[in-house]
Amino acid sequence: MAAAVSKTGTRKPWLVKHPAEWRQIGIVSVYLGLLASMYFVPACRNVLFFAAACFFSFLNTIVIHNHLHQGIFHARRMNMFFRVVLSFGSLYPASANVASHNLVHHHFDDDGQPDWAAPENVTFKWHLLNLIHFPNVAGPNTFNGVTRWAPLSGHKEFRRQYMIEQVVAFGGTLALLAWDFWPALFFIVLPQLYGARCILRINLIQHDGCDTKSEWNHSRNFVGRAFNWIMCNNGYHTIHHNRAGLHWSTLDEAHRREVAPRINPALDEPSMVLYLLRTFLWNPTRKVIADVAAAERAAPALDLASRDKRRAEAEATASAEQAAVATPAAPSEASA
Repeated sequence: MAAAVSKTGTRKPWLVKHPAEWRQIGIVSVYLGLLASMYFVPACRNVLFFAAACFFSFLNTIVIHNHLHQGIFHARRMNMFFRVVLSFGSLYPASANVASHNLVHHHFDDDGQPDWAAPENVTFKWHLLNLIHFPNVAGPNTFNGVTRWAPLSGHKEFRRQYMIEQVVAFGGTLALLAWDFWPALFFIVLPQLYGARCILRINLIQHDGCDTKSEWNHSRNFVGRAFNWIMCNNGYHTIHHNRAGLHWSTLDEAHRREVAPRINPALDEPSMVLYLLRTFLWNPTRKVIADVAAAERAAPALDLASRDKRRAEAEATASAEQAAVATPAAPSEASA
């Protein structure tokens, strides 16, 4: 099937909006293939397949994040169907990201409302306990907030999609448990939960010790090339917050151009693995970087729209994915 031709005369990629999206489709396909192999083929029920499934479950949640910012496919129905597939893979409705991530987390607490996944929600002195416990706090905060926000949003389409995703994610998993309980529990549910809990922990990893009031030093970045290839550039978190409308495939170049000269070098980590070992095992007490925003004050000013304007643009993009007339209301009442 030939690629479509845009109004400007350029040929658009077939099916997907951007050629790089095939990487994300491949990630989800591999993940579902691993789950199916372990469930249906006893020979595949081993540590290697299980570890791979857990890793790709986490990548599945990365795809949820990217897909809920910018839908992968040209066709809206395909985007909504893909949300359902992603929801099963992570055992939670993917559309929860609209409220919890796009409309709450991207605001930090600038609007006077709490970030449901702020690092400050955990306060153990032993920092490893914060990493372990964080999903137990951020998860309920998120789903309680989304449950309260959904009726207030005025979006029947959102509520319908959210319900479909819940039915497929939980109903499909329960059906597999009913058919063959132990393989489903160990080789479907555990990988699903691993990815869902890891993506919550990322909020702690990316923002702990940073200054969320700062324009550029509010996030930690992991800049390894191989890491960002498999993570679809989600290591570049500062630029994602500052320019949420950018496609994920362009974040590496934008980070080097705009972010690197304006952030504390300590917030550009070459390796997430080494950061986790150093922060949570080798130095177990919680550290705060002194005057983390000093670098941005010394750098030349950049002609950048205000936070409010950038957020409004990102929220309009999220709203378009719902085929709604107006931008979704931020969950202020729900988070009160």
